[in-house]
Amino acid sequence: MTESTPAGSAGSREHAFSAPEIDAIYRVIRCRRDMRHFRPDPVDPAVLQRLLAAAHCAPSVGYMQPWRFIRIADPGLRRQLHALVDEERRATADALGERGSEFMRLKVEGLREAGEVLVVSLMPDRDPYVFGRRTLPDMDLASVACAIQNVWLAARAEGLGMGWVSLFDPEALRDLLGIPEGGRPVAILCLGHVEAFYDAPMLEQEGWDTRRPLEELVFEDGWGQHDG
Repeated sequence: MTESTPAGSAGSREHAFSAPEIDAIYRVIRCRRDMRHFRPDPVDPAVLQRLLAAAHCAPSVGYMQPWRFIRIADPGLRRQLHALVDEERRATADALGERGSEFMRLKVEGLREAGEVLVVSLMPDRDPYVFGRRTLPDMDLASVACAIQNVWLAARAEGLGMGWVSLFDPEALRDLLGIPEGGRPVAILCLGHVEAFYDAPMLEQEGWDTRRPLEELVFEDGWGQHDG
């Protein structure tokens, strides 16, 4: 399987966007980065509203729209979020064993610098939604991830950086923000202006890991079987 060139492909053109629009979509996907370094400049409220509207256009299982966004405007609350993340950061380093010290050298969040901080949570009372979730109940989480990806891509197109922080105790964060029982925080998003976007994913630049070749991850007609 080879990577195609979107604008020059020979696929159906009946419902396709224009070639420059197609190129822009693939470009923003390639250029998206999980950002950790921010400038403190404020984010234009109109831009933030566009990003949240993009999130709300995401697909969701059974059309349940399980995403809930909490904007963190209080500086004191942001400091408490940072403390939660730092506590989990240290616990993660301990769990990593011999790679712990290497992990501690990484910058894993931009909570103190980013212009905006959003907490994304699953809604409570999800049990009645069984359409598409009877055998795969975690599809609600997949739906929220789609909403987050929409924000990420839209932010990159707007020239803003975003970082997804997952280093926190969900119950502690739920209690801190008063999320109802059954609600589940899944992400802290740092959003804002940046000096520059990383040339490659930061963890790749830092030598933590590398992107695997696509052909190793795509099978045909069964696990581990490749076309050709």
